[in-house]
Amino acid sequence: MTSAAIPPQTTSAVAMIRTLGLIAALCGLIIVSAYQGTYDAVQENKRIAVERAVFKVIPTAKSIVEYAAAPIGTIVKVGAGGTAPNAVPEGAVKFYAGYDASGKLSGIAAEGVAKGYSDNVRILYAYDPATAMISGFGVVAMRETPGIGDKILVDKGFLASFPLQASLSADGAILSREIVTVKHGSKANPWEIDAITGATITSRAVGRAINDSAKRLLPRIVPRISELKEQP
Repeated sequence: MTSAAIPPQTTSAVAMIRTLGLIAALCGLIIVSAYQGTYDAVQENKRIAVERAVFKVIPTAKSIVEYAAAPIGTIVKVGAGGTAPNAVPEGAVKFYAGYDASGKLSGIAAEGVAKGYSDNVRILYAYDPATAMISGFGVVAMRETPGIGDKILVDKGFLASFPLQASLSADGAILSREIVTVKHGSKANPWEIDAITGATITSRAVGRAINDSAKRLLPRIVPRISELKEQP
């Protein structure tokens, strides 16, 4: 009894599948190697971008220290001399304390993110503990339409909305007023942001990003702000 011969077409198909599998494996290996090889550089670039934004929103700061505010009410220093970044307590909110040349607290900066028109808008806003106000913000990353979304950086009416009131309720548990973006020209309260005509979605993203972040962060750090008064 003789074995049936394998058709040439089947042999070619098997060889093609093996070749494609090998190519896919090599491509995957290259992608993983490239990711691992550039990960540290990417993270360092992100750190530098955030650090520059901190100095921009807290112009009197000469040095910054990264912290994390845990849900249980503790504040831990992150990085050199403190908790490792990958060991930050679960649910903690990271923030940055800016200190002047004498080591006194100049302000607090924290990141916020919200969905804009094209993608998420990542910002860094500054909080002034002395006045309980959001003094300003800067953009960390966004992909909004050039000439429209980026008006949040130059529109005089929009920027004139700052500083924003960010005081806490009597029990210190929540913001006394939600920070909101209102229709252009209708701002009447210190916790409102005047939207930009033609860039309303991006304007609202900034308001949501600040509000959502401040709601989580401020009740945790304001009662313990004395722990941050001096640079460690």
